[in-house]
Amino acid sequence: RCPCAGFALPGTAQVQAALFLSGNASIGETLVDRAQKREMVDELGQIFSEAGAVVVTHYTGLSVSEMTDLRARMRDAGARFKVTKNRLAKIALENTNRGSAADLFAGPTGIAYAEDPVAPAKVVTAYAKENEKLVILGGIVGESPVDAKGIEALSKMPAIEELRAKLAGVLNAPAAKLVQLLPQPGEKLARTLNAPGGNLVGVLNAYKAKQEAA
Repeated sequence: RCPCAGFALPGTAQVQAALFLSGNASIGETLVDRAQKREMVDELGQIFSEAGAVVVTHYTGLSVSEMTDLRARMRDAGARFKVTKNRLAKIALENTNRGSAADLFAGPTGIAYAEDPVAPAKVVTAYAKENEKLVILGGIVGESPVDAKGIEALSKMPAIEELRAKLAGVLNAPAAKLVQLLPQPGEKLARTLNAPGGNLVGVLNAYKAKQEAA
């Protein structure tokens, strides 16, 4: 029974009254807050598990109009940009096999992501060159964390759909042309194209090595 009213309250209201008398926040606010956080963790977990690549950035100083412009560019490329809460992002990462990327989440972070691992890297890299307020920290490609240089190298690669189109155009050509397409030929290349991000770290490393040797 509520000592201030002299009659029994329904379950939730009774707890609310007790919390009010003890100086705590209402149970309604607490439950809503927890439910929202759980929803955010679940959403981030799905992004980290399913995206071909996730680019982690600092966005300090971006105006509303600049953020709107960045998100519009992302949509045009088939990608999305989302401001994140670091603690929730780290919790979400704990439930995936990408937990080693948790150190990237410090400060005011936002993530760019898409099924095509190249798309968010291209948009973010181009935007960061135009606006120094957006800083690339690194990202997750497949199951592996990469640094800012890795994201820049990824941005220089053809998009997955473009690679698929090229592959379709040379299927009847000599195998040597597949080697020229990417430093990862034949059946292995096809598996990479059909599973965006899954094997892309190996392709990215080979591509970087090839560029450095050129």
